Amino acid sequence: MSTDLLLREREAMNPDLLSLSPQDLVRTLRTQEIRRFFFVYDAAKQQLIASHPMLDAVARFIQADKRDFMQHEGLFFQLSLNHDVLHCAFVHKTCRGQGAGGVRYWHYSTFEDCLRDGLRLAKGMTRKNALAGLWWGGGKGIMVHDPGLDKNDSKTRSVLYREYGEFISSLRGCYVTAEDVGTREADMANIHAQTRFTTCIHPDTGGSGNPSMATARGVVCGIEAALTFLDQGTLQTKSIALQGLGNVGLRTVRLLFEHGVQRVTASDVDQERVDQAMNDFGQQNFDAALTHPDRTDFLATDCDILVPCATGGILNSQTIPDIRATLICGAANNQLEDSDRDDRLLFERGITYIPDFLTNRMGIVHCANEQYGYVNDDPMVKRHLSIDWEHSIHQTVFHVLEQSRLTHQPPGAVALARADKLALEPHPINGHRGVRIIQSLVENHWQNS
Repeated sequence: MSTDLLLREREAMNPDLLSLSPQDLVRTLRTQEIRRFFFVYDAAKQQLIASHPMLDAVARFIQADKRDFMQHEGLFFQLSLNHDVLHCAFVHKTCRGQGAGGVRYWHYSTFEDCLRDGLRLAKGMTRKNALAGLWWGGGKGIMVHDPGLDKNDSKTRSVLYREYGEFISSLRGCYVTAEDVGTREADMANIHAQTRFTTCIHPDTGGSGNPSMATARGVVCGIEAALTFLDQGTLQTKSIALQGLGNVGLRTVRLLFEHGVQRVTASDVDQERVDQAMNDFGQQNFDAALTHPDRTDFLATDCDILVPCATGGILNSQTIPDIRATLICGAANNQLEDSDRDDRLLFERGITYIPDFLTNRMGIVHCANEQYGYVNDDPMVKRHLSIDWEHSIHQTVFHVLEQSRLTHQPPGAVALARADKLALEPHPINGHRGVRIIQSLVENHWQNS
C-alpha cells in the first residue's frame, strides 16, 4: 500500500483510533460495547483480520507497515472493567512453541505507539528464544498505564494484574507471560492467581522469581565474549556508560564492578533510582545522574563500552553519529530504532553492536524450564553462560561477529538471519500448536466471550 493511500486510510477512520490515547481508545470502544478485540493473520489469505468491522482500517494499517509488522500470528486486547487500562498480548511466531515473553506496565501517548512497541517486542522475543535454542515462540504482554491512576497503589495493581491473568487464561496458552519492565513479584502473584500460563512467579509458589540478575549475567557474558573476539583485553581496563538503573541495570553495575571494571557512569530518568545507585556504588569509581526521558546526550559519553539497559529505539540516525564507545552491548530490548538502517550506521562507524536479543536472553532462560523442576547449578541454565555449547552466548557472539567480518554485513543482520531461520523450526513434540490455538480462538468468537 502506498504512503498516500495509507494516509487516506487513516484519515478515513472516524475517529482515528491509531492516534487516540489508549485511555480514549478504551472509552471509545466501550461506547460500542467492545471489551475484547483482536487482529489475527490469515496465512492462506495473507491478510490480517480484525475481530470487528470498525477495526478493519487498523488491520490494514498494521499489515502495510514494513518495519514492525512481520506476519504476527495474533494480537489480542482486553479493556479493564474498572479502569481506562488496556491489556495486550502480542504473539509473533509459535513454530518453536507457545509465545513467551514478559508483560510490561508502561505508558504510551497513542494506541499506535503501543501497537508498534508490542509488535517489535514480540518479534524480538521470537528471535531471542530461537537464538538461545529454547523451545518457545515469541510473545510479549503490555498493560498500558492510565496517568490518572496511582501506579503504586497496591489495591489498584492487584485489580489490574488479576484482570490480566484472567485475560491470559482466556487465550488458552498461545501466550505465556512473565515479569518485565514495570511489573513486580507481587504483580506476578496476582496474575498467577488467575492463570497457569505464567512464569517468574515467586519461589514460594514454585516459580523462579525475579529474572533480573540472570539477565544481567547474560549481558556481562556478551560483553566479555565480544572483547575476547575483538582482542580488546578484559573488563578490568574498561570504562562503561550504562543507561537505565532499573532492576537489570543496577545488577549489571554490580556485576561489572565484581569483574573489575575501571569506571561506570550511569543515568536514569528516576531520581530514586539514581539515589539508590549512588548509595550502593558511591564508594567505587561510579557516578550517576538524572536525565530527562527526551534527552539522548548520555549516549555520547566518552567510554569504551555503552550498555543500554533502559527503553528501546535509542540507537538511531540522530544518536549514532555522536556515540564515542567502540562496543555496544546491553539489556534493553529493541535498541535499534530501525534495524536495517541503524545496524548499518553503527557498522559503518566501526562500532561493534551486539544485538540485544542475543545477550539479554537469560531472563527467559531463567524461567523457561520452571515446569521441569529445579536442581542445584542447573546445567540447562549454566550452559548458556559457558564457552563451548553451540547455542551459548559466547559461541553465538563469536559466530555473529565472525560472519559479520567475513561477509561485511552488520552483526545485527547476521544475527537476524540466523534467528529467523531457527524460529521456523517446529517444536519436536507439539509442532506448530500455537497457531492452531489462535485459530480456535477465532472460530469460538473469543472477542464475544
